[in-house]
Amino acid sequence: MSKDQVNSGLKSFGKRFKINHSSILIISALILILFIAFTVRILPMRWEIPTGQIHLNEFDPFYQYSITNYMVKNGLFSPYTNHWINYQQWYPAGLDMSQSLPALPMTAAALYQVVSFFGIHVDLMAFCSILAVALGTLSCLILYFIGKDMGGRAVGLFAALFLALAPSFLQRSSLGFFDTEIPGMLGLLFFILLFLRSMDPKRSLRGSLIYSVGAALALAYFIAGWGAAYYILDLTALFAFVLVVLKRYDQRLLINYSVTMGLGLLIAIQVPYIGLSYLTSAPLIPVAAAFIVLLVAELLRHNVSAKTKLLISVATVTTILASFISLWYFGYLGSIAGKFSSVIDPFIRAASPLIASVAEHRISAWGNLYIELGISILFFLTGLYFVLKNPTNRNIFLLIFGATGLYFGASMVRLLVIFAPAFALLTAMGIIGMLKPFMTLLKETPNVATKAKRKLVRVSKEYSSLGILLIFILLMTQFAFSPQTGGIPRAYASAYAPTSLSSAGLPVLPNEPLPQWLNMLNFANNDLKSTDVVVAWWDYGYWLSVMGNVTTLADNATVNATQIENIGFVYMGTEEQALKMLSTYNNQGNIKYILIFTVLYVVPSQTVSGYYESIPASLGDDGKFVWMADISGSAKDRLVNDGFMTSNSTWTNRYSFGDNTGNGWTWNEQGINTTIYKLLAATEQAFTAKTGGIVIPSSDEVTLEYFKPVYISGIDITSLGEGTLVPLVGLYEIDWNAYNADHPKR
Repeated sequence: MSKDQVNSGLKSFGKRFKINHSSILIISALILILFIAFTVRILPMRWEIPTGQIHLNEFDPFYQYSITNYMVKNGLFSPYTNHWINYQQWYPAGLDMSQSLPALPMTAAALYQVVSFFGIHVDLMAFCSILAVALGTLSCLILYFIGKDMGGRAVGLFAALFLALAPSFLQRSSLGFFDTEIPGMLGLLFFILLFLRSMDPKRSLRGSLIYSVGAALALAYFIAGWGAAYYILDLTALFAFVLVVLKRYDQRLLINYSVTMGLGLLIAIQVPYIGLSYLTSAPLIPVAAAFIVLLVAELLRHNVSAKTKLLISVATVTTILASFISLWYFGYLGSIAGKFSSVIDPFIRAASPLIASVAEHRISAWGNLYIELGISILFFLTGLYFVLKNPTNRNIFLLIFGATGLYFGASMVRLLVIFAPAFALLTAMGIIGMLKPFMTLLKETPNVATKAKRKLVRVSKEYSSLGILLIFILLMTQFAFSPQTGGIPRAYASAYAPTSLSSAGLPVLPNEPLPQWLNMLNFANNDLKSTDVVVAWWDYGYWLSVMGNVTTLADNATVNATQIENIGFVYMGTEEQALKMLSTYNNQGNIKYILIFTVLYVVPSQTVSGYYESIPASLGDDGKFVWMADISGSAKDRLVNDGFMTSNSTWTNRYSFGDNTGNGWTWNEQGINTTIYKLLAATEQAFTAKTGGIVIPSSDEVTLEYFKPVYISGIDITSLGEGTLVPLVGLYEIDWNAYNADHPKR
């Protein structure tokens, strides 16, 4: 082959795929952004390597992992076909694992089997941990294409970069965060990309239908992956309704909406956990109502009189309202789950300590919003202006997406992740809109001539360069310096943190992994039986059942509020009350242990030279007891009627046990008789006795009647500098013989 033939072939290849300098720059920039997105998400591995295993993060990912593990061993559909009941969680009834969303564990199990087929042997937990990073990076790539469709390649690049570094999304797609937000974000972004492309008027009907089918598949995946799928369903219904109101309806909208929603829901309801009842849930009413409105809009497109249009419109509204009222009256309309209704009305959470106790369910404080948005809020506002100025169908969708995403993100901290892509797109639109006139001036030929009559001089290139430099500096303060995080880059601050297990459950940045929880779980795995029930606050249920291979009364889900109230009562009641409650679960004698987690803050003693004092840091159960009290107190009437609360030992909230005096929590007489106080104090006393410290006055000498220490992880720590945080995880055996001797059955 001659040199001319090779050159000719390369040129034709370049023309075919439109390879030019601009494309090379765009592709290079996109690869760099994806590399950044992947790198910042995998930073926590720095703490995992010394432990010898890559762990999952937080609590809920362990639930997803347990389903994935079951699918790998028994088949992708096995949790549903076998109707798997996990008896290591929610003793004694167990947890019905078939009542779970399959998208994430099924995706992970399928990909893991593909990797294993090619002879690559990876620990499943490590695979799931890294998969969260990979899918989070993929979401950034999808947003690039959405931004490209909305405002060009530059908008796509900026949007992908902003999403890659958005704190809310970064935290929920970093190493180990193997949870429902991962398939949720993938489904959300794929749906937006494909659905908006299906509405492109320049596209053929065949191409439009193909994109509609793709959007339906993405919608079904979203519904099967994250409970927040109600959001995209109602967002799309609202979008269709707004287009009708703005007189932007066309026949393709009806076709695309019908195919996407109809096929997507048809596929989704095949999932056993979702089922037909999903179609009669209250959030689906807007979807059906929007479909009826589109049908009416199609009917009104034809030449009909004004009187007929009015009659049809009134009849439509009447039909929708009558249908809604009838379904509700006859009980066919499902209600909205508590946590979803509390998103719409966040004040509902104030009446539910159980919901309020979960940090990610709280209302976003201004600090959360400022860390999330930063100085980029200026570009977000300008993006709103430019989008309003050019109200295309895509821009109308983006406006609704941004407004609703901001509302729900402000309503619940966890949902800031939904607002992240909308914020990224609008901010990118704002930056490009502001840069465009400056870039245009820079490209123009210099023109120094003035207009003689009005003596006006054109803005010079130097001023244009200054404007671009100013925008660059603002972005640098957003991503490189971040004054709102003390000068540390936001991405670094959000991602460079160990997994919860490797930091022993502490919200701190240690120099090396903290092994207390890992040691406790290893002890449970090696020294306890899988049928042994360990009583613990519900946060730690997944860790104990998955990593510790023991049975628990509750996990980190809210599937049984009554049992969570009972666990709160166990800790806040006296030892006698605690065991009286536990005896109702102890027909088989399996409830053998109770666990306590506390964190001590070590300071030099002010009374004894050469010694130190340990003070509760309120980072473990020494801080969570307030929720144990509030949640169990909300069940006061039931507990009194069942004979567990006595007339001289009742409570409705934390303030029955003490008060915050400004120098920390001060326990009263009822407080120092609680099970949790005694367990906390006994654990601290064991630690100080072992390491030569002294006990602070608030935990002076307590004696446990029915609990015997078995293993206290962290008690052997030796490096105790000033200000050291010391996590302690204590496991105590329940002395049922002593309790039964003191309380013989009648």
